[in-house]
Amino acid sequence: MAHALVNPDGLHDPVPYGYSHTAVVPAGAELVLISGQYGSGPDGAVVSADFAGQVKQTFHNIGVALAAHGLDLSHVVQLRTYVVNHDVSKLGLVAGAVQEGWGTKPPAHTLIGVASLATPDVLFEVEALAVRP
Repeated sequence: MAHALVNPDGLHDPVPYGYSHTAVVPAGAELVLISGQYGSGPDGAVVSADFAGQVKQTFHNIGVALAAHGLDLSHVVQLRTYVVNHDVSKLGLVAGAVQEGWGTKPPAHTLIGVASLATPDVLFEVEALAVRP
């Protein structure tokens, strides 16, 4: 059995905001944990000073990390995003990127506003939990 994403009746529709309320991982599935990725190129340098550019590159990097394990975005059951100086305009960019990657089946997702990340030029970071069925 593959993982299941569930949005229970009685809770609002979270999909337009880029997440699902719950994810169920079957017993015996292998978990793959992806460390916080940010908008870096292969050399580790941030590729853009622009928040939107960092979001795009970060999700690309999540895809690269998953591919190293023979997985893709459809295997992700949970995201945890960190946004420097979060505001509503950034929420829209993040939700749009999640919708682009996952469509109508986004993973469980928590967005956390933070004052700063590892270095001053990093504006966005994402951790992911994926499941190999």
